Amino acid sequence: MSCIHRTQQRFGVAYLIDVLLGKATERIINSAHDKQSTFGIGKELDEKQWYSVFRQLVARGLVAVDFERFGALQLTEACRPILRGEQQLMLRKDLQPEKIKGSKGGGRQFAKSDDTLLWNALRAKRKAIAENQDVPPYVIFHDATLMAMLEAKPTNRQQMSMLSGIGERKLELYADEFLAVISEFVDLSNSGPIGLADTMAESVALFRLGYSVKQIAQQRELQETTIYGHLAQSLEQGMLVLADVVELPEQEIRLIEDGIINLPEEQKNALKPVYELFDGHYSYGVLRCVRAALQHQTS
Repeated sequence: MSCIHRTQQRFGVAYLIDVLLGKATERIINSAHDKQSTFGIGKELDEKQWYSVFRQLVARGLVAVDFERFGALQLTEACRPILRGEQQLMLRKDLQPEKIKGSKGGGRQFAKSDDTLLWNALRAKRKAIAENQDVPPYVIFHDATLMAMLEAKPTNRQQMSMLSGIGERKLELYADEFLAVISEFVDLSNSGPIGLADTMAESVALFRLGYSVKQIAQQRELQETTIYGHLAQSLEQGMLVLADVVELPEQEIRLIEDGIINLPEEQKNALKPVYELFDGHYSYGVLRCVRAALQHQTS
């Protein structure tokens, strides 16, 4: 925050991190910010860790983003007690993602309980199809292919076709059934309250910093569907505007809204019928965001 202040609150996060890491770029030298006391004082953290710090500062309302000045970070009134040393600030240190734990056979346990649930659901779907066709499960898909689905969490056939072990024939035969399992899992995992407020705030903070959904997913090492889930939660709470999240013409958004509104009562909370209504043209993430914004309007 001192670095933001000493650089006149005119620069974005990437520039500020370069100052903190002591990178003598031409732009920093020309601005004489290599002479500031904050130049190079942040070398104990790497670039990724500093991004996490800035995300948390924005999420806590201590720093604001000025979009009219190309994403320049500005201090808010809330940060004054901290800068004066009157109030202590505690931030969370990002943990490295845990590696998946495997065991012999199908009873695998994963670092995240949600992954275990999805793994079991994928295996159950494979078993049901295999029994219906009277063939061994591996004929449908090998475990390695199910693992690829678990890690990638594809949302459409194109993404599914890029996974190892899924050729054109199996894509045609089985893709929709497994995509449905994955989409239902994503709906479930994004609706859970555990840890949502904190992780959602970080995703929203990055989005407000100008990051795309893809960039946020890469930065946080999460799936894009998960980031869409975070944005959907904030849309439902009125924290974001749909037009900023979903880059679609207003006419198309209205069509999606009509598809959601006209769902039968027993399918009001399902996205699969809407996905199928538009032949998979819109991802589950986009549909989830439109639904969330609609719920905010009608709440």
